[in-house]
Amino acid sequence: MQQVSGDTAAVAQVEPRPSDPSDQKSANARVPWTSIIWFGALLIVSYVSIFKGLIAQWSIDEDVGHGFFVPPIAAFIAWQKRDEIFGQPWIPNYWGVLVVLWGSLQLIVGSLGAELFLQRTSIIIILAGSILLMGGWRVLKSCGLPLFVLTFMVPLPKVIYGQLTLPLQLFASQVAEQVLLLVGIPVLRDGNIIELATTKLSVVEACSGIRSLLSLSFIGVVYGYFFDEKPWMKWALLIGTVPIAVAANAARVTVTGIIADHDPALVQGTLHTMEGWVIFVLDLVLLVALHAVINWVWKKWWGNKPENMTPEALPAV
Repeated sequence: MQQVSGDTAAVAQVEPRPSDPSDQKSANARVPWTSIIWFGALLIVSYVSIFKGLIAQWSIDEDVGHGFFVPPIAAFIAWQKRDEIFGQPWIPNYWGVLVVLWGSLQLIVGSLGAELFLQRTSIIIILAGSILLMGGWRVLKSCGLPLFVLTFMVPLPKVIYGQLTLPLQLFASQVAEQVLLLVGIPVLRDGNIIELATTKLSVVEACSGIRSLLSLSFIGVVYGYFFDEKPWMKWALLIGTVPIAVAANAARVTVTGIIADHDPALVQGTLHTMEGWVIFVLDLVLLVALHAVINWVWKKWWGNKPENMTPEALPAV
């Protein structure tokens, strides 16, 4: 019997097989480019008139002026996720047919009833259904964020808009009334009307804060995606934009009341518009500050736990 020394024994090592370029080609071959181009062209032709009306509203309605930026940013996010979207098998899922039919029916009902919100949101539904039909649930999940971002390009329906603006108007008026009384300025409030000794202020829909709320929520999602790798951060910032926008608008109405009590001419025209821009810049600063606070809390309470640390951050043994 022959004995082989452990020191001299040869150990066979199996080297990993280099990746075959044909594997990537076959994966790309599973992407139905012909169907994608066909569906895309059909959507563009079907929604030309709706897009024209949407662009026209973006041009004249300051509440949705950010709509011009939504499609390019959604497309850029999809482009950044292209390896994830196109690097996986596209497996058709025929539940997508039902989603496309739902969006088509919504388009027809919206057109017959002259309901712009139904018409405009139907394109997002049809787009999601087309992706599900051609690529399946996993591809649709990969496209989820760009599709969600597209919702910010659609103006709110008048019914919902009115239900949101009135409480915001009353809240801003109430806060302004209490602060003005606190600083010694006599004030009488009747709903959203603030009466001062020298003038009368009306907190109209344009001063409700809905404009900054819609724009800031869009910026919050985009900012969270581009400036933080944690997948939940963009949703945390989206929620955080609500109290930021509401509080900042209440502060704007309050400051307007203080200035109007001193000189009513200072709260009209260009100066009033500039005040709105200053408050929106303050909104952005508060959004960045909220991001920093959330990150600080995360690192302090959860980030240093071994199960939450990346392999690079773990201490060497």
